[in-house]
Amino acid sequence: QVQLVESGGGLVQPGGSLRLSCAASGFTFSSYPMSWFRQAPGKERELVARIGSTGDSRNYADSVKGRFTISRDNAKRLVYLQMTGLKAEDTAVYYCYTARGAWGRGTQVTVSS
Repeated sequence: QVQLVESGGGLVQPGGSLRLSCAASGFTFSSYPMSWFRQAPGKERELVARIGSTGDSRNYADSVKGRFTISRDNAKRLVYLQMTGLKAEDTAVYYCYTARGAWGRGTQVTVSS
């Protein structure tokens, strides 16, 4: 059974940082690209960042380039999203997604003073 479990969300002030983690199980993690998406209230879910199966290719939404970094540890079956310079518009539920075809339940990130 494919399972993705996100953690690391929370409340942070503008300009602050958070690191999200996604723990994967139930599939050959190292064979699949992984992505982070987010969905703000009243908005569609959007792709934030994607990383190739070996970590050698990374893509980011224009809105987060230079502030967010996606990485993965294939030995630990983890994918990370390091977020810095957070803005109020980054407030959303952040979801982990595997190209294997499964979503996590999400973790809430709220950026507010």
